[in-house]
Amino acid sequence: MDTNSAKQKKLNRWLLGIVTFLLIILVAGTMIFIRSNRPMQQAKREAVQMAEKYADLETVDQFYWFNREQTYFTVVGKNKSQEEIIVIIPKSGDKVRVLAQKDGLTEVQAEETVKTNDPDVTIEKANLGIYRDQTAWEITAKDDQGAIYYYLLNFNDGKIIKVIKKI
Repeated sequence: MDTNSAKQKKLNRWLLGIVTFLLIILVAGTMIFIRSNRPMQQAKREAVQMAEKYADLETVDQFYWFNREQTYFTVVGKNKSQEEIIVIIPKSGDKVRVLAQKDGLTEVQAEETVKTNDPDVTIEKANLGIYRDQTAWEITAKDDQGAIYYYLLNFNDGKIIKVIKKI
């Protein structure tokens, strides 16, 4: 009986050690995830505040972080009149651009334009911002071999501004 009891205690300590190790890994992973999302959450919070101030934004439907020649934060939502609007804010904070969603492509329409031109790609992500003084959708996609495609589409008419294929 003593031998079994000693083995059981050893097994219990070993299992406790494994559980403790896994908990430490889980807590550390959660902390890393939370800290890595802080810049995005901070940017979104500040962009929404500016959109509320400059465009009477009332509800937020989408937030985009656009990095091309410059960084832009874009908030899509409804204003106090319940009109769908887009507020594009340069990282510098000056020259906020307010657009009516009805004047251009939605995210879904931009993605459909890409799929029409390249039906074999899978859409990964969409962002909305300013590229060479044009409001533009940036669509990132992949093909079945894992090659990356970038499309820049004009917000107003959906015309392709630039395509980079098979990176």
